[in-house]
Amino acid sequence: MLKTLGTIFSAAALCATFSTSSVFAAKAKEFSGNADYYANYYHGKKTASGALHDKTKLMAAHRTLPFGTKVRITNRKTKKQCVVVINDRGPFAPNKVIDVSYAAAQELGIVSGSKMVDCAVVEED
Repeated sequence: MLKTLGTIFSAAALCATFSTSSVFAAKAKEFSGNADYYANYYHGKKTASGALHDKTKLMAAHRTLPFGTKVRITNRKTKKQCVVVINDRGPFAPNKVIDVSYAAAQELGIVSGSKMVDCAVVEED
């Protein structure tokens, strides 16, 4: 009987460990793909969050991340980085994972066109 109870407790502890680690894994969001920047046309226009797009600030659009989420973006080739705040939806091109403001594009070195980037959520609002 005691051996059976020990097995049950061990199994319960193992399940608790897996469920806790899966919670942490769900919060650690990383993704990669092409990034591009908003055209100057959008400067001063309302974003999906209601904020005005400001090409001089470190802002970005993502399809699903909550508004206010901070994301570290790294240019895969040059290793240049910046942290942006998600305040809009997009990109709507299927081959892009994130659209960034002109200021972020300058910091990342992607003003000349879309580039491969690695992204990691650093803080959710």
